[in-house]
Amino acid sequence: MTILSKGANVPVAAPAVRAVLDWSAGSGVPDVDASALLLTSGGRVRSDDDFVFYNQPRHASGAVSHLGKRSGSDSLDVHLGALGPDIERVALCASADGGTFGQVPGLCLRLFDAASGAELARFDIAAATETALVGGELYRRDGGWKFRAVGQGYANGLAGLATDFGISVDEEPPQAGPGPLPMPTPAPAPASPEHTGGGPRPRLTKGEENLPVDMRKRLSLRKQQVLVSLSKHGVPELRARVVLVLDASGSMSGLYRRGTVAGVAERMVAVAAQLDDDGEMQAWTFATNPARLPDLAVGDLPEWLRLHVRVGQSFGFGRRKPPKGLVPGQIDMRTVGIQNEEQKVIAEVRAFVRDRPVPDPTLVLFFSDGGVHRNREIEQELRAAAEEPVFWQFVGLGSSRYGVLERFDTMPGRRVDNVGFFAVDDIERISDQELYDRVLSEFPSWLWAARQAGILR
Repeated sequence: MTILSKGANVPVAAPAVRAVLDWSAGSGVPDVDASALLLTSGGRVRSDDDFVFYNQPRHASGAVSHLGKRSGSDSLDVHLGALGPDIERVALCASADGGTFGQVPGLCLRLFDAASGAELARFDIAAATETALVGGELYRRDGGWKFRAVGQGYANGLAGLATDFGISVDEEPPQAGPGPLPMPTPAPAPASPEHTGGGPRPRLTKGEENLPVDMRKRLSLRKQQVLVSLSKHGVPELRARVVLVLDASGSMSGLYRRGTVAGVAERMVAVAAQLDDDGEMQAWTFATNPARLPDLAVGDLPEWLRLHVRVGQSFGFGRRKPPKGLVPGQIDMRTVGIQNEEQKVIAEVRAFVRDRPVPDPTLVLFFSDGGVHRNREIEQELRAAAEEPVFWQFVGLGSSRYGVLERFDTMPGRRVDNVGFFAVDDIERISDQELYDRVLSEFPSWLWAARQAGILR
């Protein structure tokens, strides 16, 4: 049995599995229900039939069934071999009735081999103000299946979660006491990038008009998707300073060469464009040593990607002269090196935030492919940073050995949980909406906790 931290994954060889949601039931503890969504490659259901829950307990294909509940436990069976070829993921969800998941002790999602009963994986879920969440997901990869620990929360209940994946739930008049969720109906198509209606709008960003047409269209749609992610947590008008940190260690070479890192940086610009008052993003690169890059302004995006998204290098014997062709502001990547020393760049970003205070909180988007080995030093930095107005969102780019970063969600001794972490096998295969949902999933709950603790005003 594998114990998973948030974002971690494990292969699933069993043809059929049982997902069991467990918690400690008791007086004052909200009731909890398990559900499942069958999703296509676009991350949405095909119709309302792809939602399996207590009012619709069996999928028409027979591939997914809701087994019913007993005290402190609810279960789903998933026959992976019976899922149609157009189903790429099965989201394993939970909803709390009569309170939030912060009031539900001992919440965990366990995965079993349905035939043998052997426990395959366990994910202990940490939550606060959420009333619905995606606990984990089963997903296709390279001809097989994997299970990933997700832990993405929603503040607007099972109806809000279902709507996010393409189902709208008919509203009914208030009932006396808890009643069953109404039957779902297919949701309308997503709003266009231009955004019509009276709700919050994506922000116009200085320099956006100077981008190439295709890049400008991508940015416009992505800002709308960031706004959707924020709206799910009730903070559409949220403002924050955004900092980007890119791992440039030697093991990242392939991701730089394939353009993966440049694609990540372009996608994160939409977060800064929507959250940051000036639409700019501070940026660092690091390996053996950190180096601050020029600020990333939206209008300079194509040139910034060309000049500054580069992997680290070793000096080698007898190569001490600066390389030819460096332009002003461009880093000699040999000074950055090729090893993993995350604690150095964390310390440098912390110093930057202290020396340049702003009224808004800071969101650090930290991308790495693993190889973490300075666990004690990293833990010291991030524990000390728990008292600062900064949330650290780490994203693993498909490798392994993330060390202490995987344990921060459940690490005691801090007034607030100031670190988020998830890993993905191939970030290019994840839709923008799913990526923004994951990147921003813990930031709103940290804001609430940090304000309660007096770290933020």
